[in-house]
Amino acid sequence: MKVTFLGHACILLEIGQTGVLVDPFITANEKAAGKVDITDLNPDYILITHAHQDHILDVESICKRSDSVIVSNYEIAMHYEAKGFRVHPMNHGGSWSFDFGKVKYTNAIHTSSFPDGSYGGQPGGFIISSGKKQVYIAGDTALTTDMKLIPLTYKLDLAILPIGDNFTMGIEDAVMAADFVSCNTVLGYHYDTFGYIEIDHEKAVKKFKEAGKMLHLLPIGDSITI
Repeated sequence: MKVTFLGHACILLEIGQTGVLVDPFITANEKAAGKVDITDLNPDYILITHAHQDHILDVESICKRSDSVIVSNYEIAMHYEAKGFRVHPMNHGGSWSFDFGKVKYTNAIHTSSFPDGSYGGQPGGFIISSGKKQVYIAGDTALTTDMKLIPLTYKLDLAILPIGDNFTMGIEDAVMAADFVSCNTVLGYHYDTFGYIEIDHEKAVKKFKEAGKMLHLLPIGDSITI
């Protein structure tokens, strides 16, 4: 499984021949300018954690070209189905076996509304299991003890956690989250995009290292393989 960081909270998973894009926010992200071209993205699926603009901005333009299936909570799925897009609705605690693997929809503590203020359902995250690999994408969330339930069922190879603070967990809470989910390999996201969420990279890596964990802070467009 190849995991590519496309800036902010946007992740591309390449699972065999299937492309799974998460929370596409690219065209308005100055950090991604010249590094990511959405016309190069042709995912089979788009997973959406919640309805905020910095997670859904490029969903429609990508789907119109790629005919991707949108996977999200019921409210978000119905929002896009009403616009003619293909969707698969989910809700917290539920799971579904897709052609690329099994997806579990997890709890997240955050808010969720569309740019026009309409209700975007409750935010969530995803655990993706494919073959022997398991990845947790936390979405925008606070630290929550619900995360302690994950290792009772899953043995994660990678935890993708927000680390930018202010709107989500910061570094210290993300280290605790990695403990809660029993995963020592972490990909940080949702940081540096805006002034509110800028972080000290050296300090962040050191905090995780002191806790016996590896924090990956990938340049936009770079990948890791698990």
